[in-house]
Amino acid sequence: MKPRIDFYTASPDALKAMIALEGAVSKLPLEKTLIELVKLRTSQINGCAFCLDMHSADAIKGGEDQRRLYTLSAWRETPFFTPRERAALAWTESLTLLSQTHAPDEDYELAASEFSPKELVDLTVAITTINAWNRLAVGFRKMPQA
Repeated sequence: MKPRIDFYTASPDALKAMIALEGAVSKLPLEKTLIELVKLRTSQINGCAFCLDMHSADAIKGGEDQRRLYTLSAWRETPFFTPRERAALAWTESLTLLSQTHAPDEDYELAASEFSPKELVDLTVAITTINAWNRLAVGFRKMPQA
């Protein structure tokens, strides 16, 4: 696959805004391991190789168990994830596949049972942000470094 444009240099002001949003997400008081799982699951769904490469490395550096990473795409069929992580992953899938799911009440209620209202908004902002990064990276064919 051939890279298209370098979105960092093509629109520095837009990327400053994205970087500021990412900075805000990194300061949210949610578990860092949970945020990395959300970033990875979103990137799996969106087929973003660049983000998968980056966030799997970040997760491993953060102490994430590789077995959980290997089975993340099949999280519903494994015993490796906590109820809170499962709720976050269901909400992640619902919002990432929004045109298909329309964020069903079942997924919202599950998330609301595990997260406070503030945490649920924070989680949603994290999901929204990684989806935006995925769209930039996939749309402009940003490649992982070999």
